[in-house]
Amino acid sequence: MDHTNEQVGPARPADGEAFAARRRAAFRGARQTLRDGYGATLRDRLGRLAAEAAAVHDLDEPADRYGDGVVAALEKRVADLLGFPAAAFFPTGTMAQQVALRCWAGRTGNPVVALHPLAHPEMHEEGALAAVSGLRTAHPTREPRLPTADEVRDLGEPFGTLMLELPLRDAGFVLPAWGELTAVVAAARERDAVVHFDGARLWEATTRLGRPLAEVAGLADSVYVSFYKSLGGLSGAALAGPEDLIAEAVSWRHRYGGTLYEQSPAALSALAGLANVLPRLPLHVAHAGVVAAAIAGAFAAAPGVPFFRVHPDPPHTQEFQVWLPFAPDVLTEAAVVQAEETGAVLFAQSWQSCAVPGLALTEVSLGEPALAWSPEEVREAAADFARRAVALAARA
Repeated sequence: MDHTNEQVGPARPADGEAFAARRRAAFRGARQTLRDGYGATLRDRLGRLAAEAAAVHDLDEPADRYGDGVVAALEKRVADLLGFPAAAFFPTGTMAQQVALRCWAGRTGNPVVALHPLAHPEMHEEGALAAVSGLRTAHPTREPRLPTADEVRDLGEPFGTLMLELPLRDAGFVLPAWGELTAVVAAARERDAVVHFDGARLWEATTRLGRPLAEVAGLADSVYVSFYKSLGGLSGAALAGPEDLIAEAVSWRHRYGGTLYEQSPAALSALAGLANVLPRLPLHVAHAGVVAAAIAGAFAAAPGVPFFRVHPDPPHTQEFQVWLPFAPDVLTEAAVVQAEETGAVLFAQSWQSCAVPGLALTEVSLGEPALAWSPEEVREAAADFARRAVALAARA
């Protein structure tokens, strides 16, 4: 399944619609990409789903209504994979996570959620925890990594829930080591807090953590997982946890307007991702180290590139950041021109300004097509990209 919306995304307002259309066309027509689905059409998406659906579910059963049928089958599959008694399907991860945190606040009697300031609710949800659920957040650390056990113990106010995003996407898809993670969870328990995992990308975290999925998820009291990010589903998420928590979450899902009449396309695509993509994720994670090293080698030798960073090095998952000392628009244009002229796409995501003046960063995400790239091909493409960026910057 593809990853179009996350990887290509809309153009920034300054780019204009003409550039956005040019970019989509360039990436869609590329012969070499790190991930499939760039610029996919409705026909592409529906055709892919039709080809995969029959292998993951009986298409002769009645269509789902308000969460039965294929949706219920997906929920059971997720609960089994994560090792929890129950799971509930949600149309969005934002909704699933807000519901989980408000349910735990009611049980603990404490509306404070301890989380990282770079976690998804703080960065991408417009203050919804406070505005919608009346929750308040506290930050054990501001370092670009998950908090340590001591930082959780030393947080200066009581909290009812510790939320850990695994991996922490906006810090560079970073993960702790297994011993660090278990220590952090134990520290939260010492403070009589429950633990919730933002596991939007938990599927690929098992490689670095060195433990099976159910063992990782089992550290927490509840876990949210996404179906469209790493697994390439159409949309949707699931919340897994104890039966009583999930029963309450289902009620809140209805109050939030998340009990949809029919959800079979999203549920079928999620089942397809679990069947076809999930078993391949360890290969993608391993190859990310190869790709990242080749990119770093090319930039280290590139004239006119005084500084670069691949972060983390090596990557913790199949996604990582690349930093370069050029304007974001220059680097985004270089990626489009490279795709148009060579058919190769290394950097499909837009480049963005970062906290360090004069630097821009982008995210690199690997899927099945990345496995076809040799280290030499990655180095050549990265060196070519650097030449284009240097030339475009000189003309800017």
